[in-house]
Amino acid sequence: MSKKIKKSSTSKRQAIREERHRKERQRRILTIVAIIGIALVLIGLIMAPSIQAALAPVGDYVQITPQDWPLADGTAIGDPDAPILVEVFEDFKCSACKNYTENIEPLVITNHAAVGEIYYVFYNYPFLDDNSPIKDSDRTAIASMCAAEQNRFWDYHRILYANLNNTADEFNEKRLTAFAEELDLDMGEFNNCMKTKDVQDEINKDLAKGEEIGVTGTPTVLVNGINIKPGYVPSYEEIKAAIESAVAPSGS
Repeated sequence: MSKKIKKSSTSKRQAIREERHRKERQRRILTIVAIIGIALVLIGLIMAPSIQAALAPVGDYVQITPQDWPLADGTAIGDPDAPILVEVFEDFKCSACKNYTENIEPLVITNHAAVGEIYYVFYNYPFLDDNSPIKDSDRTAIASMCAAEQNRFWDYHRILYANLNNTADEFNEKRLTAFAEELDLDMGEFNNCMKTKDVQDEINKDLAKGEEIGVTGTPTVLVNGINIKPGYVPSYEEIKAAIESAVAPSGS
């Protein structure tokens, strides 16, 4: 009789342990499923802007007429041996840069760089998307340098600013590719450049140079290393005056 009672007690304890183990396994499985679910949701939230951009149509965009750029070489125009160096740091998502590029820069290039009086150099300074999941500044900088590899930087630079309206998806990869097609670039080379991002090293050098000389906003314009109007966009007249002052004989 006592043996039967003992055996029964042992069986109950075993059953209780098995039930406890079963519930623990269930809890572990539910915990793992919950963690995976949360991770998938977070990944979805992170990837959503990229997915949306990839699915977005190209849409209408402003076209430009390609032009000849005398003395253009990559992101520079003018005579590398000129006594005056004019440097500009820009972000392609910068509205002030758009105004500078469309209304001031053409005068600097036509009147000074294209005739060899100055050496005019553009530097990518993509920073406006630093706290944004949509990396338009970085993406357009890469695209511009991919165009530069085919010596078409200046036309691509113009079409980017012509289409800057600070709207969603204005610089997604489809549109950047469409801009390159519009300019009749070699699309095999352009697409490979966009994919490999080999030009990122050059952009990083531009960023490092800007940080070293104290660039805090765009556009920043320097004449022979001097920021001619810190914190503000210089007018053409101010840039011209800085150029003339730089070439004026000492004491004049």
